[in-house]
Amino acid sequence: MAALNINKNNFNEEVLNSEKPVLLDFWAPWCGPCRMVVPIVEEIAEERQDVKVGKVNVDEEPELARQFRVMSIPTLAVIKEGKVVKRAVGAKPKEDILAML
Repeated sequence: MAALNINKNNFNEEVLNSEKPVLLDFWAPWCGPCRMVVPIVEEIAEERQDVKVGKVNVDEEPELARQFRVMSIPTLAVIKEGKVVKRAVGAKPKEDILAML
């Protein structure tokens, strides 16, 4: 399954109420390191059925970026049962992202 575009309208349903852990990628189209992470995040979304993967465009969803205290992008967050359990800032290789899960 492809990564979901997460916004304030679907956030509660897709992230907070998710039965599965959620990997959220906070990104922006103008961010070079973000563009390096996007294909990795999409790969993980396709490969891992046990995890929900979502992307949050910080330019379109500044409220969500503030809620998660995103100061730099890309920021990756793993949410389980509505709480952030892991967080990483900056472009990471696939192995590091998988290790967060």
